[in-house]
Amino acid sequence: MPDESNHLPLIQRVLAREKDSPGALLPILHAIQAGAGYIPDSAVGEIAHALNLSQAEVRGVISFYQDFRSAPPARHTLRLCRAESCQSRGAEALAAQLREQLGLDDHGRSADGALDLRPAYCLGACACSPALELDGQLHARVTPERLRALVAGCREEVKAC
Repeated sequence: MPDESNHLPLIQRVLAREKDSPGALLPILHAIQAGAGYIPDSAVGEIAHALNLSQAEVRGVISFYQDFRSAPPARHTLRLCRAESCQSRGAEALAAQLREQLGLDDHGRSADGALDLRPAYCLGACACSPALELDGQLHARVTPERLRALVAGCREEVKAC
């Protein structure tokens, strides 16, 4: 588990800058995640106190929005599109391949910590289905072989460190 006290200066800077803005909670959460890579548990109490909210309210917002993370991210994030166009062009077979190759369900982290797997419900590449996003980069017309190579590349990078 990371030492969350390292993020206290960031949290305090963000709160000082944003706390009096209307609708401050989302900008605060985005800024903290941008700086720390996730929303540390230690930030929840600080945010709640600064905005006069309960910790449950802050945690509720964090858990509601799928892009907020409450734990440090893996080295890579793979988002496989599960929308209709991608499903009709083989996304379900790619999802099954990922479950087998990584040993996890649609949400989760590979055992080696290399890859977070998340579903996406449209990446805007319907004409080039099936599609996925790896570390923010779109990959279209993904084949099983190409998917296997992308995942292997992520895992090899971790082994080399």
